[in-house]
Amino acid sequence: MIRTLRVGQRCEIWIASITGESELVFSSDELLLEAPNWTLDGGSLILNGDGKLWRFDLASGSLEAVPLDGIPELNNDHVLAPDGHSIFLSANDGHIYSAALAGGRATRITDDDGFFHFLHGVSPDGRELAYVGIQAGDFTQPGQLLTVPATGGATEAMDVGEGHCDGPEYSPDGEWIYINTESFSTLPGHAQLARVRRDGSGFERLVESGSVDWFPHLSPDGRWASYIRFPSGTEGHPADLPVDVVLVSPADWTTSIHTWSLLGGQGTLNVNSWSPDASQFAYVAYPIGK
Repeated sequence: MIRTLRVGQRCEIWIASITGESELVFSSDELLLEAPNWTLDGGSLILNGDGKLWRFDLASGSLEAVPLDGIPELNNDHVLAPDGHSIFLSANDGHIYSAALAGGRATRITDDDGFFHFLHGVSPDGRELAYVGIQAGDFTQPGQLLTVPATGGATEAMDVGEGHCDGPEYSPDGEWIYINTESFSTLPGHAQLARVRRDGSGFERLVESGSVDWFPHLSPDGRWASYIRFPSGTEGHPADLPVDVVLVSPADWTTSIHTWSLLGGQGTLNVNSWSPDASQFAYVAYPIGK
């Protein structure tokens, strides 16, 4: 399903700094954009909206659609390849694709294996993808943590408990996969931040909180991390809620260094949006009536 703006709602792209400042760089009352990735050259943000892929040029403020062929409408799970020239994409047919960041024909990676595939991470060497698999697209069932070679092939499941997990993303050294998971709680939807070693060992909770915490993203240098905090009792990661975007140190996930409060959720911080120099990250807000 393609999200659109509600009556009186705007889509705002913000840049947040590790020093606590934030800057509004784009606003639209027509197009709902989601999930910014920051390009390796530092010059653009890549987002999805209206089922398409978009490039926002930070210097000029221009927004252009990336021309892609051979791929269904996109959702907000997309990750740039480490080479800086290609991108991995999840589409609404439940499959993962790869394409050149400049556009062109996309190539499907995942097989018809009975799962819907929701991409979130690419290993630092570009050889492997981490994603969430939903059996038969039945969203009443918990998502599973799986990996697949970036060129396609056999998948591997990782044991992170019975609760739903989401947002798997590799650490910059490739040793860990960071996720949010409901495996630590019996409360419906009570996602918490966690990580597991790439070999499947060392599964651990990063912080115990009363909020519902999603999508941990480490900066390229590993010194910082961002995530999105939903109100207690939230199930899933819905849109249009009062949420916090949080900056922490990976050495201490319990202490917020800076917090940005906004109306958002779905689309705000689904994928890694750190700048290549690790000084800033992007997020999307969806204010109504202001």
